[in-house]
Amino acid sequence: MKLHYGATSALALATALMASGAGAVGLDRSNQDITAIFEEGNVLELSFGKVFPELSGKDVAVFGGGEYDNVGEDFLNVSTSAKMDFGNGFSGAVIIDQPFGADIDYPTTALALGGTMAQLDGHTITAVGRYQFNENVSVHAGVRRQTLEGDITLSGAAYGPLSGYSVALDENDATGYLIGVAYEIPEIALRAALTYNSAIEHDFDTTEAISGTVVSAGTTTTVETPESWNLDLQTGIAPDTLAFANIRYAAYEDTKVQPAFFAANTLPGTSLTNIDDNYQVQVGVGRKFSDMFAAQVAVGFEPEGDERISPLDPTNGKRWVSLGGAYNMETVTLSGGIRYTMLGDANPQTSGDERAEFSDNSALAIGMSVAYRF
Repeated sequence: MKLHYGATSALALATALMASGAGAVGLDRSNQDITAIFEEGNVLELSFGKVFPELSGKDVAVFGGGEYDNVGEDFLNVSTSAKMDFGNGFSGAVIIDQPFGADIDYPTTALALGGTMAQLDGHTITAVGRYQFNENVSVHAGVRRQTLEGDITLSGAAYGPLSGYSVALDENDATGYLIGVAYEIPEIALRAALTYNSAIEHDFDTTEAISGTVVSAGTTTTVETPESWNLDLQTGIAPDTLAFANIRYAAYEDTKVQPAFFAANTLPGTSLTNIDDNYQVQVGVGRKFSDMFAAQVAVGFEPEGDERISPLDPTNGKRWVSLGGAYNMETVTLSGGIRYTMLGDANPQTSGDERAEFSDNSALAIGMSVAYRF
């Protein structure tokens, strides 16, 4: 059974990108997706996703039970890719995306954590090449140039003498790599692709302050973004029907943020971030209803991790469902969809003590992509 699944594959990619950050491990936003390299022919693609989190909670009783009305800020995620076939089994792609990010801002309406803030922004340029030994087996590898910058403020009674502490991590570029292998049976649209993404070490020029007064400047903070593994699976299960699954594991426990002044005034090993190694799983079905229209539905989850949740990421586990469609016009495919994520309850802590309670939260993501084949 020979399947044409280009439109469905593009839809799966668009949906994964649009939902970034609403159902992702740690600071993940794009999941470091490189499946553009498996597209048929030459393809240019541009994707947009907007995420609307609802992250509300309140202080524990000892701090008066003051409320936080949505500490998660809306954010936009944009990615683009260009994939080309070079012949003789070689193909390549350039992918620009936003793999990591954070947008947390606690309003000053409660005592324990009011005014706490975290912003992480950046982008990555990935160049990846693929070589097909035959129609079944291929390998892929590439390099990443990653740019990141961040700002963190700790504020509120929960931080004691460190309340009012802030750190600016200036923009920094660093390089990593990826390597992977894939097995395919084109007749049934089967593909299993495993990709390893290396950790990337950044050395940020750092300025630290307390209540606006600089206490440390001209220092360097070394932060390592996590190594990770992505497993992408798909197979035809009926004519014009595709089942797919995506599994990602990211080793975040090695991602520590320990600027000089902060490290000197906290217990050894204390980090501004506290993120567990974790994984996420998404499974779904795509169906091509005609040469012009395809649709998909998918569900996914990220399991709960350690109860010691950082105030900078007040969620613990996620569940989500997404719906999408793709409209194919010969050389152009338009894809779009929506995703609803249920965010797990969490009790943010500092110094090992619970400071707030977050429950019954969610996030809505919408997005679209435009793919041009030439």
